[in-house]
Amino acid sequence: MTPLIPQVRLLLVDDSPDDRLQVIHILRREFPDLQVEQVNDSDSLHQALMMDGFDIAITDYRLRWTDGISVLEKIKYRYPDCPVIMLTASGTEEVAVTALKAGLDDYLIKSPKHYSRLPNAVRLAINHARYAVEQRWQAQQEQLITRIAQHIRQSLDLETILSTTVVEVQRFLQSDRVCIIRLNPDWSRTLIVDATAKGTSSVAGVTFPSDPDFDKRYAQFFREGQPVVIDQIASANVTPQLRSDLQQMQVQAALAVPILQGNNLWGLLVAHHCSAPRQWKPVETSLLQHLATQLAIAIQQSELYQQVQRLNAELEQQVEERTAQLQQAFQFEATLKRITDKVRDSLDEDYILQTAVEELAKAIGVNCCNAAVYDLEQGTSVIRCEYSTEDKYLQEKTIQMANFPQGYNQLLKGQYFQHCSTQPHPRRGRVAMFSCPILDDEGVMGDLWLIHHADYGFSEQDIRLVQQVANQCAIALRQSRLYQAAQTQVKELEKLNRLKDDFLSTVSHELRTPVTNMKMAIQMLQVARTDQQRQRYLEILRSECNRETALISDLLDLQRLETLSIPGTLDEPIDLIDWLPRIIAPFQNRAQEQQQHLEVDVSPDLPRLRVSRTHLERVLAELLNNACKYTQANGTIHFKAQAVLAASTAGSVVEFTISNTAEIVETELSHIFEKFYRIPNADPWGQGGTGLGLALVQKLVTHLGGTIAVTSTQGWTTFSVQLPCSR
Repeated sequence: MTPLIPQVRLLLVDDSPDDRLQVIHILRREFPDLQVEQVNDSDSLHQALMMDGFDIAITDYRLRWTDGISVLEKIKYRYPDCPVIMLTASGTEEVAVTALKAGLDDYLIKSPKHYSRLPNAVRLAINHARYAVEQRWQAQQEQLITRIAQHIRQSLDLETILSTTVVEVQRFLQSDRVCIIRLNPDWSRTLIVDATAKGTSSVAGVTFPSDPDFDKRYAQFFREGQPVVIDQIASANVTPQLRSDLQQMQVQAALAVPILQGNNLWGLLVAHHCSAPRQWKPVETSLLQHLATQLAIAIQQSELYQQVQRLNAELEQQVEERTAQLQQAFQFEATLKRITDKVRDSLDEDYILQTAVEELAKAIGVNCCNAAVYDLEQGTSVIRCEYSTEDKYLQEKTIQMANFPQGYNQLLKGQYFQHCSTQPHPRRGRVAMFSCPILDDEGVMGDLWLIHHADYGFSEQDIRLVQQVANQCAIALRQSRLYQAAQTQVKELEKLNRLKDDFLSTVSHELRTPVTNMKMAIQMLQVARTDQQRQRYLEILRSECNRETALISDLLDLQRLETLSIPGTLDEPIDLIDWLPRIIAPFQNRAQEQQQHLEVDVSPDLPRLRVSRTHLERVLAELLNNACKYTQANGTIHFKAQAVLAASTAGSVVEFTISNTAEIVETELSHIFEKFYRIPNADPWGQGGTGLGLALVQKLVTHLGGTIAVTSTQGWTTFSVQLPCSR
C-alpha cells in the first residue's frame, strides 16, 4: 500500500496560467492539503528559492525566460533533496536524457493521457526522495550511535563521554545547542555540559532554581521515559519558571528526553533551537532517546567504576593502616619537594606564587588558594595569584589590612591564622579559611590563604605543609628580589660608568683651571721677595683652593642627582611660616651690606609642605644667592611664597618666586641651566662661582617633584619654583 502524504509543498514553474491551474486541479484531488508556490518568471523563481524548501518541484522545459534544464540545476543547487518532475509539451528525447543526467526524477508529456499519471509520479518522487533522505539519515544516525558507543567503551571518564556526546549530537542535528542537564534532589537543574553552534553562547555550569511546578508536571512523565517536544516556546504550555529559564537562554524550540537509571531520573538530554522555532522530527526524538539510554549506561558504568575505586581505596586503606603515618610523611615530603623544585627553579615572582597556590590547592584539596604580597607602607595586601576549583572567590585584589585587624595582626607577627566565617558570604556561603605568613629573617613579605567549605578542618599535616611551602616561597621571593636588585644595580652601574665618562670629559677643563692657578701661585711664592707679594700669592692660592673645593662639591652633588644616588633625606612636614624667615635672614644682612633692597612677601595661609628640608633649603639659598650676586647696588630683590592652583593639574602647589632688578638677554636665557654656563659680564660684585648652581637647583627641584621656570623682561629676572602641596 502506497503511504499517504498528508501535506505537499509544491514549486510549480510554468509560463502558462492554464497549465498551472490544470496541474494544481489534478494534484489537489489526490493531495487536498497541497500548498503551491507558482513561478512564471525569473524574479519569482529567485524569490521562491529563498524559501525554506519544497517537497517537490514541477517545471516546464520551454519557458519564455529560460529553459527547464537551467531551472532544474538551480533547484537542485538550492535544495539537493527536492525531487523535480519535468512536465512539458516541447521536449525531446535528448532533452529528457540531459535532464535525467542533471538529476531529474521524472519526465512527463503534457497531454490528457499523461496528466492522469501526474499524481502517481508526484507521490513516487516524493516517497523516493524521502526514502533516500531517511536512508541517509539512518546511516548517519547509526554512525553517530556507533561512535558514541565506542567512546563509552573506551573511556571511563564521564565528563569526556558527556562532552563528546553533546558535540556529536549538536553537529548531527544542526541545532543551536545540545546540553545535558543534571536534576538535583531539590529539582534545581544544573547544565553540566553543552555544545553550541557558532553565534550561540555556552551556558555550561549554570544552575537554574528549583521549580515545584516542573516536578508536578514533568517528573512522572520523564520517569516513564517520555520525551518533551516543544516546537515553539512562545505558544507552548510550559511552567512560568521553565519559560523564563528558556527565554533567558534565547531558546525558541526544545526537545528533551530523560536519562534514566532504573526508576531514578538522573537528568535530561536536551536539544535547543535558538534562531527560530523548529518542528522536531520523530526520528530526531528517537535518536535522542536511544542516546539517552547509552548515556545512562555510561553514567552507571562510571558510577560503578567510582564505587570500585572507592572499595579499592578502602581495602588499600585497611591494608596500609599500619604504615599510614609513614606514607603521609612520604607524601608530605614528595609534595614539598615538588613545590620546592618548581619555585626554586624560577626567579619570576608571579610564577613562584602561582605554582605554590596551585600545588597547595591540589595537594590539600581545597576549593581556593591565593597568595598575596604586602605593602607595609601603604598597609595593604595585594593578591598576586589565585587558584580556584570553582568561581573566583575574591573580587577584591587589594585589601586594606586595617579592615581585618585580628587576622593581619597575627600574620604580621609571623603566626598563622585560622578562621571559620559565622556569617555566610552572599556567593560562597560559609567557608573555612587558613592563612600562613610568607616571612624570612628580614620580615613578613606576604601570605598564603586556603579557603574551603565550612565543615572542613585543616589538619596538622595541612598546616605543616603550608608553613613549609610558605618558607620555600619566602626563600624564592627573596632570591628573586635579590636577583632583580642585582640586575638593577648592574644597570645603574653601567649608567653610572657612562655618566662618569661624560662627567670626566665635561669637567676636565674646569678642574684644571684652579689647579693651574694654584700651581702658578706656588711658583710665585718661591720667588716672591716681599711679604706683600707673598701675602698676595697666598690669597690667590686660598681663593683657588676654595674655588676647587666648591667646584668638586657641586659636581659631586650634581652627579648624584643625575644618577639618582643622592644620599637619602627623609621627607618631613615643613611649617613654611616659621621656617622661611630663618632661611631668608642671612640674605637680608647680605643685601644691606651691598646696599640692596630685599622685599619678602610670604602668604599667611601657606600650607605645610612635605619635602626634604635640606634640598628645599639648598634650592632657595642658591636662588637668593644668585639674586644678591647679580643685583647692582640700590637694586631690588623680591622673594614671594604663596599657594596657587597648578596649571597642569587639578591640585594646589606652593610657588616660590625670586625676582631681582637685572635682565638677561633672550639668547643667554636658554642656556641658564646648563652646567658651567656663566652669563658674560653679569657679576657686578666680582664674586665668581662654579657655574653649577642653577644646574643643581634644576635637578633638586625635579628630585622634589616640582618644576622651575625663569623669565627675564622689562629689567627684571624672575625664577619660579612650584612644589606640590601633598606628596
